[in-house]
Amino acid sequence: MAVLVIAEHDNTSVKDATNKVVTAAKAMGGDVDVLVAGSNAGAAAAAAAKIDGVRKVLHADGATLAKQMAEPMEALIAPLMSGYDAVLFPATTTGKNAAPRVAAKLDVMQVSGVIGIEGADTFVRPIYAGNAIITVKDSQPKKVLVVQATAFKAAGNSGSASVETTAAPAGPFKSAFVSEEMAKSDRPELTAAKRIVSGGRALGSSEEFHRVLDPLADKLGAAVGASRAAVDAGYAPNDYQVGQTGKVVAPELYVAIGISGAIQHLAGMKDSKVIVAINKDEEAPIFQIADYGLVGDYKTIVPELMDELTKAGV
Repeated sequence: MAVLVIAEHDNTSVKDATNKVVTAAKAMGGDVDVLVAGSNAGAAAAAAAKIDGVRKVLHADGATLAKQMAEPMEALIAPLMSGYDAVLFPATTTGKNAAPRVAAKLDVMQVSGVIGIEGADTFVRPIYAGNAIITVKDSQPKKVLVVQATAFKAAGNSGSASVETTAAPAGPFKSAFVSEEMAKSDRPELTAAKRIVSGGRALGSSEEFHRVLDPLADKLGAAVGASRAAVDAGYAPNDYQVGQTGKVVAPELYVAIGISGAIQHLAGMKDSKVIVAINKDEEAPIFQIADYGLVGDYKTIVPELMDELTKAGV
């Protein structure tokens, strides 16, 4: 069996999600190759070649692949699938955009949100906003998987795979990249952060949200997240949202302040290693998955927590 992993990268380096999807691919058995598609992405291809368990790296370089849009990615990947039994995409914005088009071109159904690999054709995925887990068997000749990278450990970087060049699609394509606005922050990127401090609607206002969360996040060296209710209320920007319709995270520490724990939010953070919940409602669903629960008013608890962290030298 041969498996192709689509690398998540910024044309300079590969993202942690790539290493995690490689781990998923190895669980399927057989050979694992990585495709690095981009523009002037030689450094990213070299980095991908160091991932443990990778047989070879396919490097496609061209202006049409600079932003890894769905059309050129499908034009590149679909022909390559004659040599592969499965293709795995990370469940990122780029992966979710390209995978359906590739699956349609191959005339197969994709399997989305994969959190477990039980064999070459058997996969585990959540349904009903993570409220249930199902195991599916895919009997299709070509398999297209969208993998939830946070569910897998990252493969190491001590490999030495070969790098082969493959031609980039020339186009023209019906869609074209116009522009992008990137959110800038001195804090860690949310999906890659080892620590996250997240706030909910109970904080009451944008001013209160940042007054409470920002100092704690700064002290912990953490990223700041938010529930959908907080984002919808205007307390935080959209890129802060954690949950089924936001970003899925799995940090070492997740501190939830004023978040009740709707199933849609839990689906985005339940795989965090240590979960600390602060909420005055002792019946809040968040306490069902929290490792440490503090029942009380955040206006009292958070300052006390800050004091204790200072005493501990944090």
